[in-house]
Amino acid sequence: MSRWLCTLLLACAASVQAAPQTTNPDEMDRFLTDKGLLTRLEDVSQKVASQAHTVADRASNLVVNAMGFLGVPYKRGGSSAETGFDCSGFVRAMYEQTVGLLLPRRADQQAAATQVIDKKELQPGDLVFFNTMRRSFSHVGIYVGDNKFIHAPRSGAEVRVEDMGAAYWVRRFNGARRVPAAASAADDAPQPK
Repeated sequence: MSRWLCTLLLACAASVQAAPQTTNPDEMDRFLTDKGLLTRLEDVSQKVASQAHTVADRASNLVVNAMGFLGVPYKRGGSSAETGFDCSGFVRAMYEQTVGLLLPRRADQQAAATQVIDKKELQPGDLVFFNTMRRSFSHVGIYVGDNKFIHAPRSGAEVRVEDMGAAYWVRRFNGARRVPAAASAADDAPQPK
């Protein structure tokens, strides 16, 4: 799409030089319509709006789906509601079920395979990482908004929502990541560094 957009911008730039010298908006609209540029710009605008809406819907669906698993017990190595979840198994299952993306299995691999964002940029559906085992990216959860995240915390606990402002999580916060819309990483795929 970017090649098409560049071509469109070049066509617009070339056409603008040939545009009649006028301040009348009706004449400019007619010129753009005659050249077919107005329709193309409207198409691009609609596609961008549609994609933005789709991304927002996916994030909303992801959070709603994750909330449906509140109370599922923690199980080390678990990756389903039937067996229980560990933190990365929970995140992986939610993304696979809701968005159709297959993330790596371990939290540190998920951190490596996703896009770094600033904590201030967090949106529902983004991933939040914590150092809970004296190593970076040893725990992961899904941001749900309002400074809260959903995760499978530890043995003896259940999937739950917690506040990132709690002292425990503030001290252990490692960073925020966004899963690119087109990402699909398998366990054996090479991980970005």
